[in-house]
Amino acid sequence: MLVREAIGRELHRLGVRTAFGVVGSGNFHVTGALVAAGARFVAARHEGGAAVMADAHARTSGEVTVLTVHQGCGYTNSLTGVAEAAKSRTPLLVVTAEATERTSNFHVDQPALAEGVGAVSARVRSARTALDDVTRAFRLCAEERRTVVLNVPIDVQDEAVPEDAVVPRRRPAPGLPRPAAADAEDFAELLRRAQRPVFVAGRGARSGAAGEAIAALAERSGALLATSAVARGLFNGRPGEEWCLDVAGGFSTPLAAELISGADLIVGWGCALNMWTMRHGSLISDTAKVVQVDVDRDALGRTRDIDLGLWGGVTETAHEVTALLADGPGASGYRTPDVAKRLAVEGSWTQVPFEDGTGGGRIDPRTLTRALNGMLPAERTVAVDSGNFMGYPSMYLDVPDQYGLCFTQAFQSIGLGLSTAIGAALARPERLPVAACGDGGFLMGVSELETAVRLGLPLLVVVYNDAMYGAEVHHFGHPAEAADLSTVTFPDTDIAALARGHGCAALTVTGPKDLAPLTEWLAAPDRPMVIDAKTTRDEGSWWLQEAFGH
Repeated sequence: MLVREAIGRELHRLGVRTAFGVVGSGNFHVTGALVAAGARFVAARHEGGAAVMADAHARTSGEVTVLTVHQGCGYTNSLTGVAEAAKSRTPLLVVTAEATERTSNFHVDQPALAEGVGAVSARVRSARTALDDVTRAFRLCAEERRTVVLNVPIDVQDEAVPEDAVVPRRRPAPGLPRPAAADAEDFAELLRRAQRPVFVAGRGARSGAAGEAIAALAERSGALLATSAVARGLFNGRPGEEWCLDVAGGFSTPLAAELISGADLIVGWGCALNMWTMRHGSLISDTAKVVQVDVDRDALGRTRDIDLGLWGGVTETAHEVTALLADGPGASGYRTPDVAKRLAVEGSWTQVPFEDGTGGGRIDPRTLTRALNGMLPAERTVAVDSGNFMGYPSMYLDVPDQYGLCFTQAFQSIGLGLSTAIGAALARPERLPVAACGDGGFLMGVSELETAVRLGLPLLVVVYNDAMYGAEVHHFGHPAEAADLSTVTFPDTDIAALARGHGCAALTVTGPKDLAPLTEWLAAPDRPMVIDAKTTRDEGSWWLQEAFGH
């Protein structure tokens, strides 16, 4: 068996069931072998789109997903998506051909590029070590949740695997560490003393077991619950859901911001407590104690000073500390009747009043998104691109659980939303996939609309079309600056016409009544639907006003 065939077979044996990519001469045979072994291959129109699809699929399915690309230019085309995955600790395995001859037009320093964007670089070193090299790369993805770039030299691909090459066996993944006993007791003591504790769960807590364990400890200690944006929905349907503040940070409701900033103890569970989740630190009072729990030692205290850092698995730590509190009386903590009453009437953005700006041929994005929230089925997966608009779909569209929002925003690149939705849709086909994009990001990634049509996805794409790069316009367009905004404003684009040209159904929306035909499509979504929503453009979103200037 040749190396190129052995790699595909071994990846499938290890558990790879889905791969995304664009096939060129360098990755043709490896991809073919993976498919022949039984994996599904999804062809994208651009390697950048393929990388984001694979990232989103891995996040939403919980599986190691493969991105397969051609050497050199195919690999460099994928790098923005690979950087996003690496920053998000996505278990993504990038299998790329590699031209090792410096005289080749395709030669670039691929290992250095991987390390430069935060991924782990690996290589198939020889025919004899090929199976072991592939297994090592896969394990690193699966067990440490890392994005790994596996370089496969072109010349090695054509060599035969020796008959006596050892086929590596899967070893069980090591269990996550438990916190040190002294640290757990210190944490328990902080909870005993706290009167207004708040738990914030992040990406590292994004599992059902972690959600249950954190919720149980919160009930015991009287803590309010919150999540970072990427873990939104974690506490939906769990005991204590009524005490959840939804998302902490720039997307926080006024009530959530008030209650978090009033906490005397804030605990980050698998959460960096970074500038976005803590509004540049403004959500943490000067007198609050800060605790951080993470399986990554280097994450403890990385983004801010903390009073206590616990190295351990989130689920394991929550169980350990709950047991320490079991003999004492339960605490009501922050769970008071007054807080309960306020959460019932002010707890979500859909309950926060606003002045509707719809008119003059444009719809207020809040009006648009609230209307969509009432029309769409509850079982949905929402993928959000970056831009001025992004807070509206992220917070006004409800999600069923922690896998209901696929938030590829660690690198803050626009243009990822459509591909994110495609990858997430294939991971959770039982849910309605919704892509929320700005006009700039949608047009940047529009080539993948053909992919959605070809796959027959029942995908709803909502384009918040203000005919400009809204974040820049609202940041630099203050009258005192008198800035020239011609570089970030554009003529109106008929996005609905573009969508129809790709084979999609499409609507142009300037007011709520224009959404009526969506009901018919939702009853039988046989192809993607694109909504070209002409949104108001006279002011920046609330989260943007908070974020810019830092």
